[in-house]
Amino acid sequence: MNYRHAFHAGNFADVMKHVILTRILVHLRVKPAPFRAIDTHAGTGLYDLQADEAERTQEWRGGVDRLGEPFAPEVEALIAPYRAILATVRQRHGEAYPGSPLIMRELMRPQDRAVFVELHPEDEAVLARRFRRDAQVKVLHLDGWTALHALIPAKERRGLVLVDPPYEEPGELERLAREMAKALGKWPSGIFAGWYPIKDQRDVDGPAAIIAGAAPGKALRLELMIDTPTAPDRLNGCGLFVANPPWRLAAEAETILPALAERLARGRYGGFRCETPAIDSAPAR
Repeated sequence: MNYRHAFHAGNFADVMKHVILTRILVHLRVKPAPFRAIDTHAGTGLYDLQADEAERTQEWRGGVDRLGEPFAPEVEALIAPYRAILATVRQRHGEAYPGSPLIMRELMRPQDRAVFVELHPEDEAVLARRFRRDAQVKVLHLDGWTALHALIPAKERRGLVLVDPPYEEPGELERLAREMAKALGKWPSGIFAGWYPIKDQRDVDGPAAIIAGAAPGKALRLELMIDTPTAPDRLNGCGLFVANPPWRLAAEAETILPALAERLARGRYGGFRCETPAIDSAPAR
């Protein structure tokens, strides 16, 4: 209840999460059948980078602010949908950064539907006002873990569930893996993406093994490191568990993540991981 994403919007973790999110949604759009998009910890959907919260931390300067110069053409082709959404948001709202709900909404078609869930009462109120006239979107004031299971399976056979908890409680990373594994049993055809922070990569191996057991051969462990993982007292990277990923996502991540690691690294160290999770995880490159 205390976590407010406004302090961290547009940082390196948002960039990684949202670039991969756009790629998943782009793949869902290929087939004409409708899909359902669910965000279990949605926040407010839009963040003013000139507001007091963002100004206090300046985290966006180490993230989205570093994307001004173009990447290699093959990288630019993959991040083009993300860049287009950033441009649209800036045109409409000035110096602002879109949260996951707004990114999902921008990539939905008329036949698609979304449910955005937020527990913090003030943030939920802002989110609800943002989408109050949108017939394709429902906003719920609900605990995200409860919503994860209450909202699936969706009536649409295809869809994406983003799980991005605040990590305020001990053991929340393991809980993410357990809850995702349970949800996969309820909606086997859904795509599930679970975001997590990285201070020490060894903390991720156990949860990764849970995901591997729930989706054998059908999951990805994607990670971006911007600092050496030997300094476990601060945020050194972030990751996404993606269960039932689109078949080209792994190859796309292999192109995107090293480029982001080089651009967003705090110093000389930048690393990435793109693998099918297993009990004996290899070190990031």
